Amino acid sequence: MQFLGSLVFTMLWLVLTPLWGLLMFCLFFVPQRGQFALARAWARTLLWLLKVLCHLEYKVEGAENLPPGAHVALWKHSSSWETIAQMVLLPPQVWVLKRELMWVPLVGWGLALTRPIAVDRSAGHSAVKHVLEQGKDRIARGYWVSIFPEGTRMPAGETRKYGVSGVLLAKATGCLIVPIAHNAGYFWARRGLMKHPGTIRVVFGTPIDAREGEPRELNERIQRWVEGQVAAIVAQSSAQAGD
Repeated sequence: MQFLGSLVFTMLWLVLTPLWGLLMFCLFFVPQRGQFALARAWARTLLWLLKVLCHLEYKVEGAENLPPGAHVALWKHSSSWETIAQMVLLPPQVWVLKRELMWVPLVGWGLALTRPIAVDRSAGHSAVKHVLEQGKDRIARGYWVSIFPEGTRMPAGETRKYGVSGVLLAKATGCLIVPIAHNAGYFWARRGLMKHPGTIRVVFGTPIDAREGEPRELNERIQRWVEGQVAAIVAQSSAQAGD
């Protein structure tokens, strides 16, 4: 039954996403915050379907760590779940994403209306510069900037060196950095069809002032916290399952 629920969810996801993109495109005259509200409704629908069809829920810890205003969120990236959940769990935001997503018919049209920061991941330093330029504009207009510093989904239990653009953006704008850890990759693998039942734990870390240190040192500190927190979540879950 779990496989069947996972299959049905995936089919609905693949059908609903372009339809929602078309709806957003048809409502192109709606302001950006209205477009984000439409995207959030899509995300809420998918999270509800995950709960009903796959018995996969989530809980948030440290919600009090989300400061008022517009800031930078650095997410662990291990599944497709967090690309959906971020729209529900954070205030109005824009996403740093690979530019190829903007070329997807219907889906890309809807994405464009939320004014994401689309980057060419092969562009190196110029991609970082683009994030800084566009990110300053979005934060000045009151939007959070949500970034996956690993750049791509990593298998559960693995990581790679975090990109530094989020820290540089926070330092340039004077905003805070909120690191976000979760164990979604253990329930929904990055290339897996199966969505395992259970409860994903999401932990918002204490906001970090980018003025506290040198960018690369801060970036390494954030990575240590995020990866350590994920390991702690997994260890706690394993211990509880063994009780």
